[in-house]
Amino acid sequence: MRFSIISILLLLLLPLPFLASCVQKQVYIVYFGDHSGEKALHEIEETHHSYLLSVKNTEEEARASLLYSYKHSINGFAAVLTPEEATKLSDLEEVVSVSRSDPKKYSLHTTRSWAFVGLEEGEGERKQSWWKGSAGDHLLSKARYGEDVIVGVLDSGVWPESKSFSDEGMGPIPKSWKGICQTGVAFNSSHCNRKLIGARYYLKAYEIYSGPLNNTEDYRSARDKDGHGTHTASTVGGRMVPNASAIGGFALGTASGGAPLVRLAIYKACWPVPGQSKADGNTCYEVDMLAAIDDAIGDGINVLSISIGTDKPVNYTDDYIAIGALHATKRNIVVSCSAGNSGPTPSTLSNIAPWIITVGASSVDREFVSPVVLGNGQKIEGQAVSPSKLENKLYPLVYAADIANPNVTEDDLGQCLPDSLSPEKAKGKIVLCMRGLGTRVGKGFEVRRAGGAGLILGNTQAAGGELPCDAHVLPACTVAYSDADRILGYINSTKNPKATIIPGRTVLHTKPAPFMASFTSRGPNVIDPNILKVRN
Repeated sequence: MRFSIISILLLLLLPLPFLASCVQKQVYIVYFGDHSGEKALHEIEETHHSYLLSVKNTEEEARASLLYSYKHSINGFAAVLTPEEATKLSDLEEVVSVSRSDPKKYSLHTTRSWAFVGLEEGEGERKQSWWKGSAGDHLLSKARYGEDVIVGVLDSGVWPESKSFSDEGMGPIPKSWKGICQTGVAFNSSHCNRKLIGARYYLKAYEIYSGPLNNTEDYRSARDKDGHGTHTASTVGGRMVPNASAIGGFALGTASGGAPLVRLAIYKACWPVPGQSKADGNTCYEVDMLAAIDDAIGDGINVLSISIGTDKPVNYTDDYIAIGALHATKRNIVVSCSAGNSGPTPSTLSNIAPWIITVGASSVDREFVSPVVLGNGQKIEGQAVSPSKLENKLYPLVYAADIANPNVTEDDLGQCLPDSLSPEKAKGKIVLCMRGLGTRVGKGFEVRRAGGAGLILGNTQAAGGELPCDAHVLPACTVAYSDADRILGYINSTKNPKATIIPGRTVLHTKPAPFMASFTSRGPNVIDPNILKVRN
């Protein structure tokens, strides 16, 4: 207690300006627009230092406050400033804008796909009604599989050992490439090759807002911890990998990126949400992302892929992905960004600037059919990629709300949230759980914890018949909302409800396809209705 009182007294004795500066300092982006003239990179950085020195007390303080100097195409810098210092800089005629960084604005969004759209060597293109040419004359061949195009991927990093990033048979790195393979934790120059030609990482703003990186949750390097960046990079330009499949052998075939011979450069700017597991999501700070985009432009990329955005539309002047993308576009770099995952609510899409190609999510013509057979003989179509299987018999069937522990709230009933099910009532039974709260895979973990034999996951009403497929830890399948209602009706109509789940199988050429995924963000574009973006 004595220590606490003394500490408080000492704080009260500190000069008020000192306390104010501790409280008020924030990260700001000072933006000048385009570069004028032909200054060397070190000269540009010194110019940025001079602006900081004009509002700081000493040169040491000015240099310590600078996080990034944007100097390749974007002209500006990110620095730790007080509101008063930011105001002084914003009053300068040559300054376009001074913006306080928003630490919570951006987050990450995210084998058959390329065959479905006609970008597969061999027979894939002949199945499409719009394809009229011969097998050796298709679009991907005309584009030379993206040979020597350099694609920058701004995301959560990369797992370089993946076969998708093999450089077997690839020629020398294009002479236009000026980037680096940055060394960090579990990542060095040997992890780059003629396919994965560069890698960088950015976390200065992240650590200003969140404190030091939790090294158990992520790598202080370009290495990917949770797989999102690896997924997006391989989707864009992964090599052809034969005999690839999901766990359990589903979707067996050749996995490939859209342009398998492009060169990939990785820019990691997304990190764990403070206080959470990396698996629970990422946060991406605009200050770090802008540094990544500026470096990517200077490195010599041809295409920039970004699966990051906001959960609602943002004005172009307030969106630093849009600002960075504009500078890239001026250098003849194509910028492609994800629309977001905030559907089906209208007007939720991000990355709406007209110079960005905004990409929504849709289905392909492949399903993983796994029927549920009820004790009364009804057969209900579901989907699953669960590797484990039930024995060939009927199992007792229960609804999660009917076997909930006493402390479960009314709103949580039926959701199969952690520790919500009674083991005495779930053991050896198939449990019907509903989507809504919690993760889909997490519901399977809860059923297994309670001793359940299998999981039937009922879809949300908003998603309707669009069924997600997950590799669960026990036999499981997902059914449409209306079918879940039928199953619940059966449970309530008999004293001894039973069911079984038939193992899943891959079915191709399903109809209708494609259709817009319910989760994908969409228009109308509320910022500028004249610019058409993702619409259903």
